[in-house]
Amino acid sequence: MILCDTGPLVAAAIRTGEHHRECVDLLAGLRLAGRAILVPPTVIAEVGYLVDRYGDSRVEAAFLLSMADGTFEPADLTAADLRRAAELVIQYADLPLGTTDATVIAIAERPGIDEIATLDRRHFTVVRPRHARALTLLP
Repeated sequence: MILCDTGPLVAAAIRTGEHHRECVDLLAGLRLAGRAILVPPTVIAEVGYLVDRYGDSRVEAAFLLSMADGTFEPADLTAADLRRAAELVIQYADLPLGTTDATVIAIAERPGIDEIATLDRRHFTVVRPRHARALTLLP
């Protein structure tokens, strides 16, 4: 099981992006390996906005269909996750961390997921999750 941040999904969807090929390869490889790719609701909203902005409505619809057909698995966001995200936003206010990244980390902590698909090395290498010394970042 791996948790997915916004960057790889947007990069895979937008063919002209700098990280397109490596993100397509990563996501396809995870699927072929039978790994569940969890996507938090905050990431779903952010991806929808960005692929519509930099792609078009067909790209946005294709992403939503990939969520609906099980290519990606929506991750639950609990009240406890939101509390933890608030703690992280305060703790890393100088970064600043932001809601989406804080919820990704909070959701990862709950079941002990230590692999995150992300292009955001800045935030995810600084934050120390409760369940691991560091997160493994892919690609």
